[in-house]
Amino acid sequence: MRLSDHELWEYIREDIPYFDLTTHLLDSKVQNKQAVLKIKTREDIVVACIEEAARIGELLGCRATYEIRSGSLIKEGSSFLELQGDAKTLHQAWRVTQILLEYSCGMATAAHKMVQEVKEVNAKCEIFVTRKSFPFAKHFVMRSLVSAGVLPHRLGLSESVLIFDNHRALYDTQDEFEAAIPEIKERCVEKKLVIESDSLEDAQKMLSLGADVIQMDKTTPEKLQQLVEYKNKYYPAAKIIAAGGINRRNAKEYAATGIDAIVTSSLYSAGLCDLTSTFQTL
Repeated sequence: MRLSDHELWEYIREDIPYFDLTTHLLDSKVQNKQAVLKIKTREDIVVACIEEAARIGELLGCRATYEIRSGSLIKEGSSFLELQGDAKTLHQAWRVTQILLEYSCGMATAAHKMVQEVKEVNAKCEIFVTRKSFPFAKHFVMRSLVSAGVLPHRLGLSESVLIFDNHRALYDTQDEFEAAIPEIKERCVEKKLVIESDSLEDAQKMLSLGADVIQMDKTTPEKLQQLVEYKNKYYPAAKIIAAGGINRRNAKEYAATGIDAIVTSSLYSAGLCDLTSTFQTL
């Protein structure tokens, strides 16, 4: 799941629509000096999108060198990407590569920490990220987060079946909605039928009607544990996932209930990791 050259060029052109005016105004002798740019981290991080960062440098005319892959853990002070070329080209590549890595590694590092904490108490519990990614940046954020061991909850509306309250509201009565579930399940032949619920009683009813997965929204860990115990006793093949307000502060508590997955949007707002760059003429 790599970002294409077309996507990378679009990103580059946002920052360099024509040329780098500041470097252009420097003496031509300075512009043409051969140099190396090293990007290093000021904290322990999980690296993500290093292949794309290196490719940006190559597209702009630099020679890129790196020895690790996305998903690697590196220590504070590590230099993990080098770009070599003339000073004019390196200054064009500098910020676009570093900024991309600050965002991607920031998300990946937060995701890795959440995965590790959750797996400590529930080895089978997965972390899913929601559809609430930054507009126009889904490919980038998914690439960053999947590198760290999380999975997409839904990549879009076209490949999964998830019934929300707003779908239920289209029926005149609850009985009419419940009567429709067997037909819905029969038609989504190769898909799992996921139904969102906000109460133990409703979740139990949806399981009895054939739901493959129950997504509990904004439910306490105590109620989730009751549902998991009920499911294990009567519908062991079904899955329980939890969504709504779950982040690194409480993910471990939710995972300990025995649920199968946590759905979160919090990793999109993980912030930037602390990177720095150094230039050295050759």
